[in-house]
Amino acid sequence: MDKTRILFAEDELALAHIVRESLQETGFDVTLCANGEQALANYKNHKPDILVLDIMMPKMDGFEVAKRVRETDNITPIIFLTARSQPKDVVAGFESGANDYLKKPFSVEELVVRIKVLLSDNRLLRPARQVKPLNDSYQIGNITFTPLKNTVRQGINNWQLTNRESDILNLLCKNQHEVIPRKMLLETIWGDDSFFNARSLDVFISKLRGHLKADPNVQIITVRGLGYKLVW
Repeated sequence: MDKTRILFAEDELALAHIVRESLQETGFDVTLCANGEQALANYKNHKPDILVLDIMMPKMDGFEVAKRVRETDNITPIIFLTARSQPKDVVAGFESGANDYLKKPFSVEELVVRIKVLLSDNRLLRPARQVKPLNDSYQIGNITFTPLKNTVRQGINNWQLTNRESDILNLLCKNQHEVIPRKMLLETIWGDDSFFNARSLDVFISKLRGHLKADPNVQIITVRGLGYKLVW
């Protein structure tokens, strides 16, 4: 069976690469575009199965891309990704031709479910095999992290994480031994890199270090002026 072809347009490249890799790991064929003009040209040339569009993009925003697509195509599903969530923005999104609207920050798991729903025959999610199993986990040294349950475990000891802690640790695990810029963490998890959110990130990193100290070889290292990386 051919893979589902996703056209994914996002101008924040650090976020875009993480989301693309996650979607590819789930089994999708993903084409990444960095602006609206590129997205529209790719759509015309390759006719993807679904479009996932950021709204705020250079050269042409997501609203305009959707309107151009809908001039000739009322079938291909369109999902908007955006940090804008005022009622007028949501209305504008649907009026431009969107089928769904996902607010940043979002989990890739939720995006995958929405994609599968829009591509299903009756707009309903088929049970069982289409969703990721609940026991998907990362082995961090001798600590087991299960993102979908928000838990870390070592032997018989089990710690419950908050959603924010789990989202941050999930990003660190996906990019283990590589530096993740603070700005990318903030925009992926919170949707912006404001001072208040930056202080919150520091608090959550400190809490995660506390959870992970059960294995002294596991560390979240601060790379001054850049960001964080998870090593063990």
